[in-house]
Amino acid sequence: MLGKTKMTKAARNEAIWGLAFVAPTIIGLVILNFIPALNTVYQSFCKTGDFGKGNKFVGFANYISVMSDSETWQSLLNTIKYALIEVPFGIAIALALAVFLNKKIIGKSVFRTIFFLPMVCAPAAVAMVWKWLYNMEFGLLNNIFGTHIAWISNPHIAWISVGAIGVWSIIGYNMVLFLAALQEIPSDYYEAATIDGASGISQFFHITVPLLSNTTFFIVQTRVIATLTVFDLMFMVMDVTNVALPNVQSTVFLFYTYAFRNGNKGYGSALVMLLVVFIMIVTVIMQKCEKKFVSR
Repeated sequence: MLGKTKMTKAARNEAIWGLAFVAPTIIGLVILNFIPALNTVYQSFCKTGDFGKGNKFVGFANYISVMSDSETWQSLLNTIKYALIEVPFGIAIALALAVFLNKKIIGKSVFRTIFFLPMVCAPAAVAMVWKWLYNMEFGLLNNIFGTHIAWISNPHIAWISVGAIGVWSIIGYNMVLFLAALQEIPSDYYEAATIDGASGISQFFHITVPLLSNTTFFIVQTRVIATLTVFDLMFMVMDVTNVALPNVQSTVFLFYTYAFRNGNKGYGSALVMLLVVFIMIVTVIMQKCEKKFVSR
């Protein structure tokens, strides 16, 4: 049996320095991610004690309450509706802009910067601007169209209005990813297609879209997960007194309401664990679809 190779002093020092450099990240992950996650699982089986002190183990009581509450399923439906607006529209518009900005046009860098600006804006500032735009009395949108629409307080259209903000906010990020992928496509493909008489639209659907499938799938997967956990946008746009809130609030927003506003951390933890399971199921389904829709 061969003995273990003894590390040299230089290799040992290199390993120590490597651990020292990654230690802050590992410690941060443990303190800020792993421990809170485990604590959430534990609290989902507990009921917060009187005056928010202590936890009483109640088994699956919180899960039963969450599953039987219509508010839970309404919030999950709201989250899915938001995802159905932001993900497809955010990808389609970003792809169209990326193809346009990938061509040789004047001021291309300026346009790229303009479209990416929403990504670097503070969420609070974005929410404030859009609330003014949506204002029913003196908002810019109603003044332009000569209407008197309650964009974010009408329960029937408020979720669409919030979804539109999400689309506007994410277009720049998606566009940059598509631009990077477009620049990796050899120009020979388009030249050969042009010689064969293929139109620009035909080239787009038979060359560009298939060769961007990896990037598209990555964006779809990451954006679906992000939209299912959306909170900050709805929190800043929708006031607690807004009558449309039940038709707009996401599952994470409802979790925040129960866990931090109402002090019922056990119920809130069970609610967020239900969302985690749902996201895992959606992720598994998307991974199964990857083999069918992504070109290799």
